[in-house]
Amino acid sequence: MIHEVDEALRLLLAESGLEEGGVELVFDSPSRDWAARRNAPTVSVFLYAIREQVARRQSGAAAEYDADGLVAAWRTAPRWFELAYLVTAWTNRPQDEHRLLSEVLRCLTAAPELPARLLTGTLAQLGLGVRLETSGRGEGLPSVSDVWSGLGGELRPSIDLRVLAPLAGERSPAGPAVTEGLALRATDTSGASGGPGEDHADGQSEGDAAGDSRRLRFRGGGTDPGPEGFAAPRDRPLPPGRRRRGGPQR
Repeated sequence: MIHEVDEALRLLLAESGLEEGGVELVFDSPSRDWAARRNAPTVSVFLYAIREQVARRQSGAAAEYDADGLVAAWRTAPRWFELAYLVTAWTNRPQDEHRLLSEVLRCLTAAPELPARLLTGTLAQLGLGVRLETSGRGEGLPSVSDVWSGLGGELRPSIDLRVLAPLAGERSPAGPAVTEGLALRATDTSGASGGPGEDHADGQSEGDAAGDSRRLRFRGGGTDPGPEGFAAPRDRPLPPGRRRRGGPQR
């Protein structure tokens, strides 16, 4: 997911015309050694912190369907992470650096989230928005001064960019679809010989070739229980000599 966010940010900034103007766009750490080796106007988008948005964590799983509308897999809910970037401009003059930062800031604040056309991989598959924020710092993230101290450089003007992106959940393939009816087989383990047959769902009795198991039958001779399943009401024939209330003797 992180590399997919990087690529979307690169495409977004490239659309603003930075690369056409001879500006390099990198994701390197702007350390003192790196700055000394730089030989062209550069915009650095440095990822310095990753933090999960625990409050947005969800449980459960969602179904994925194939072209025939059947469940092909189950995927757990995505988890959301905040990616913190330090965006800086590097030229030989502070005025040029400020101009570059202004162009980058205009590009990043033009939309509240990354355009869907720039998303790739799992970000495109999930179809969820990837939000951009430049309005302030998130709680629990390192301060800008701490970041620069860790890099071993001097404090420079920068844009504190935060990206809220989903990490796709685990995918579990679903089993094959059920296409046949249910068959019930029972074996007499008591040692006694079985009777001539057992009742089925339509009141009939029928044994199989071996005489030791029974198949559940449904009205009409098929194996489909219908929309009500095994709970569907059914008529059972009365024993000889019995009659229903209000009816003739059978």
